[in-house]
Amino acid sequence: MTDATSRPAAVDVDPEAACPIAPVVDIVFSRWTTPILWALHEYGRQRFVELERRITRITPKVLTQRLRQLERDGLVVRTYHPEVPPRVEYEISELGRSLAPLFATLAEWAAVNLDKVEEARGAYDAG
Repeated sequence: MTDATSRPAAVDVDPEAACPIAPVVDIVFSRWTTPILWALHEYGRQRFVELERRITRITPKVLTQRLRQLERDGLVVRTYHPEVPPRVEYEISELGRSLAPLFATLAEWAAVNLDKVEEARGAYDAG
């Protein structure tokens, strides 16, 4: 029988700090990051308007914010061409490309398991 006095002292551990992949998830899987990285990986260097056309539901403001954050994180390279009118292009960096195996593994998992997730949701919602 255990009581409050015989338990080990509680240690305040931040679950996010204890999980080694939490910072990666925050960087890579925040809203709109994966579609942007996928588009740049799949189609190569693109201008802002090209990304906007490929990712149709993103607003220009959010696309700008996400691109800036991805540039800050080193996952995207922004190239400014001082022309008239000025031209800016974005491309995935080598660091961003290094995520390709992770995304491939997730795509394989999705192909095998998304139907199971949908079944589980249906069962849960019905129940």
